[in-house]
Amino acid sequence: MKLTFLGTGTSQGVPTIANDFTELDLANRKNWRTRSSAYIDMGGLKILVDAAPELRMQCLDNDIRSLDIFLLTHGHADHIAGMDDLRRFCDMREDNTLPVYSNAYGTERIRAMFPYALGDKPKERGYPCFRLKEMPNILELSNGGRIYSTPLKHGPVETLGLVFEFGKKRIAYFTDCKKLSKEAKALAKNADVVVLDALKLKEHPSHMSIYEAIEAAQNLHAKQTFFTHMTGHIDYGVWSQKLPPNMYLAYDTLCVEI
Repeated sequence: MKLTFLGTGTSQGVPTIANDFTELDLANRKNWRTRSSAYIDMGGLKILVDAAPELRMQCLDNDIRSLDIFLLTHGHADHIAGMDDLRRFCDMREDNTLPVYSNAYGTERIRAMFPYALGDKPKERGYPCFRLKEMPNILELSNGGRIYSTPLKHGPVETLGLVFEFGKKRIAYFTDCKKLSKEAKALAKNADVVVLDALKLKEHPSHMSIYEAIEAAQNLHAKQTFFTHMTGHIDYGVWSQKLPPNMYLAYDTLCVEI
């Protein structure tokens, strides 16, 4: 499997408009973070997790050319706003429709924001068309892979925690959450790769701080852990030197292959 981090920033991106993070080294391109989304190649099946507002540029920057499944972790703007750009992937599919999975909150937001993209076929040539379904606990894939989902608390809403399994390899992707549930911990225990929300240095009511993310990672014993959804309070050069072994800050365009 191959995981590509398309975006690793928080809801405002990094740097923010009228940036005032004087401690952030903007000469280091790894500190320039678009909103969070990820692309996973599971034995040839191509899966996109979340659609950041910068999705078009993320796909161009990473040469993303095909898509089989779209997964929306939750309906917040920084994860859903780029979904209209999925129209190009619909165009490229034989039936011009794309399978889209989310939780109840995510599907509600998709219906509210993209009513023109729902139906059996595109309303007009070039329009997106989503085959919208609620994400099951286990999504069985045509190539024998599996995607497990588990709810994670994210303030007043729930986020889909996702674990991708192909062969004997596992990647856990847990963004936008305050803590991991017992089920999420069990699914991610000893995984090859774990991706964790690590918003900033101070505590936040709906996200893990980087300190909370490090503690969670230590309990999961993954071979590699990557932190994502970071604000400009976390400088790549500074924090890369502080992290425990086998823990890393993700950055836009980073590819991890297992």
